[in-house]
Amino acid sequence: MTTDRIAALMARMTLAEKIGQLNLLSAGEGPETGSAAVGNIRGRLEKGRLGAIFGTKSVVSVRAWQELALAGSRHAIPLFFAEDVIHGHRTVFPLPIALAGAFSPAVWEATARVAAREAAAEGIKQVYAPMIDIARDPRWGRVAESPGEDPYLASRYAEATVRGLEGDDLTRPDTVVACLKHFLAYGAAVGGRDYDNASLSAEELIGVYAEPFRAGVAAGAGSVMAAFNAVNKRPMHAHRPLIEGWLRGKAGFDGLLVADYTGIAELSAHGLGDGATVTALALLAGVDMDMIGENYLHHLPRLAVEGLDAPEAGLSIAAGDICAAVDRACTRVLTLKERLGLFDDPFRYCDEARATTTALSPEHRRVARDAIAESTVLLKNDGVLPLRTGARVALVGAMADDRTNVLGTWAVSGDQAAAVTFREGLQAHLEEPLTCVKGADIVDDPELAHRLNVHGQTVFLDDRPAALMVEEAVAAARAADVVVAVVGEAREYSGECSSRTDLDLPPPQQRLVEALAATGTPLVLVVQTGRPLALERETALASAVVLAWFAGTEAGNGIADVLTGTEPGGRLAITFPARTGQVPVLYAAEPTGRPYPGHFEKFKTGYVDLPDTIPPATGLFPFGFGLSYTTFDYAAPTVERDRLAGDDTARVRVVVTNTGVRRGSTVVQLYVSDPVARITRPMIELKGFKKIVLDPGETREVAFSLTRRDLAYAIGEEPLAVEWVWDPGVFVFRTGPNARDLQSVAVHWDG
Repeated sequence: MTTDRIAALMARMTLAEKIGQLNLLSAGEGPETGSAAVGNIRGRLEKGRLGAIFGTKSVVSVRAWQELALAGSRHAIPLFFAEDVIHGHRTVFPLPIALAGAFSPAVWEATARVAAREAAAEGIKQVYAPMIDIARDPRWGRVAESPGEDPYLASRYAEATVRGLEGDDLTRPDTVVACLKHFLAYGAAVGGRDYDNASLSAEELIGVYAEPFRAGVAAGAGSVMAAFNAVNKRPMHAHRPLIEGWLRGKAGFDGLLVADYTGIAELSAHGLGDGATVTALALLAGVDMDMIGENYLHHLPRLAVEGLDAPEAGLSIAAGDICAAVDRACTRVLTLKERLGLFDDPFRYCDEARATTTALSPEHRRVARDAIAESTVLLKNDGVLPLRTGARVALVGAMADDRTNVLGTWAVSGDQAAAVTFREGLQAHLEEPLTCVKGADIVDDPELAHRLNVHGQTVFLDDRPAALMVEEAVAAARAADVVVAVVGEAREYSGECSSRTDLDLPPPQQRLVEALAATGTPLVLVVQTGRPLALERETALASAVVLAWFAGTEAGNGIADVLTGTEPGGRLAITFPARTGQVPVLYAAEPTGRPYPGHFEKFKTGYVDLPDTIPPATGLFPFGFGLSYTTFDYAAPTVERDRLAGDDTARVRVVVTNTGVRRGSTVVQLYVSDPVARITRPMIELKGFKKIVLDPGETREVAFSLTRRDLAYAIGEEPLAVEWVWDPGVFVFRTGPNARDLQSVAVHWDG
């Protein structure tokens, strides 16, 4: 709702001033992710032609830009400042794909709260987070920033993250406005190729990919970012039906919608027309702010007078419609600034002293360290972990004593010097001196190394012969009681524009693992990655496999905690394939007319070259999977009533017992099957989870409640025609520790 102050301000502003508020530029103090001819920011500010800036790196910078903006505006309209705060600001947390695996709203909210506190202390009041793209193809590099493959989990992640970022008052000095991104279906890029387009049914688009956005909007997210891709042949920066029709109409979003980096200008490359044409398309589609490209600044003044006649694009737009759209967009920009309290005090968030004491504080580092334990996934353990007291440990790998990679992708404000290496963290936990050797390069292809070093060198090719490095590692392993090998990806091997065709470990690391395993010394693999890797061979060779993801500032301490006894609380938010050829592979697979019978059979769904030990639609490690340092027994689920009707509530209970000798955690997961429906439905869908901690011998009953709305599904031929429907009949509730190991109980639900 427009306030009197904003309405009065709009009445005094010229068209040029309104258009200026729609312009969003980078301060150029951080990495750039596309080509752009950025204009003179100082000149823009002196003429009141800039509404916001992103990419600042200090309070001093924010204050200086704000002073210029106020001096250049007839109405003293302040800027707001934005930044990519994907998994922390100065204190960097594990990647979002790791945090999602914590299966803990408390962890998500706590880490977001710290990120907000640090960013706001530097004058940043909008963060381009959470990234809530559903990711089901691990070839796509931005899996790293995603909450994974499941819409239910991603929706809960979106809600908690928005709460942590925004709090209950955006004028508070420790809150920021969230920006849900990327709307929509950016993670469904064909072939996992970043920026490529998505072709999806209306049911999947709305029922899967849009659900986290619905949840984030309901949680109060103040802004949304459009996606680079096209959806069903219509680029999202010009997708009026999805932006105005679904997001603002169906989902009720009333905040600010920003373009992604040169996203409006890139509509021309999509084939939608020249600069003026795509400018009009984006504005009328509902994109309020133009990031970097300055199409709005260059083309809207003339469009607002002459309108647009573009018969080659099938467009004829009246000047009055352009002016009305400019007013709507400018009102949204100004309204956000008012919500942030910037009109009352443009410098209220510029606090140099607070920025210094807030960034990387001991409290924040403790939150980061705890988050690592909650998100680290134990994939295999033959009894070698936790490491025994007094053990002689050899630490091996190019990233074992490396500070340049542990923060992971999109840690643009992270302090690399403050990061803890695996060597530092593990040595602090051990009584015996730690032997550390490189063993192998991360990759051995110079061209690939060059590509991975685009944002600073993180891959260093050793001058020594590869065989010599392996021999050194083998000698260290033979002299140790256990060898810990850090393997996986360099920082920029995952992330934006880091799609891969091969999910195997790079060849030099494969050879290193094979040589270490051949020594007979127990081998622990610590896998640093931003995406699922195909680890079939390495898992078979290792005694234990610990999925560290990219763990952030406290990586060395947090992973050492887990290796030496802290409970690994993470579970997989995305399925791990056995082999690259399986992807995309996801737990919520739909049935076929020739279902897999549990073993290979000709003319049944499956792969001729995949062993029967690996179900074709399950992968090597299923969604929700993760081991503990103790063991749990799950009883079969029970229901309060097995016959329900109408608006009844189904209550499912499962009893879980810690049958081991250590205190530990497990994530109790509830899945639902709808065997008969109007369309083919996933064989199982996640509908609930609860993380519990049990002492040895302790038993606890975990309860879930579901209504008909929880069991509804999306159906419709077009996105705006999709309805959520529920059909009476049999529903099967399945519970267990992951999407594979489940027990079930059925109910009959009458209409």
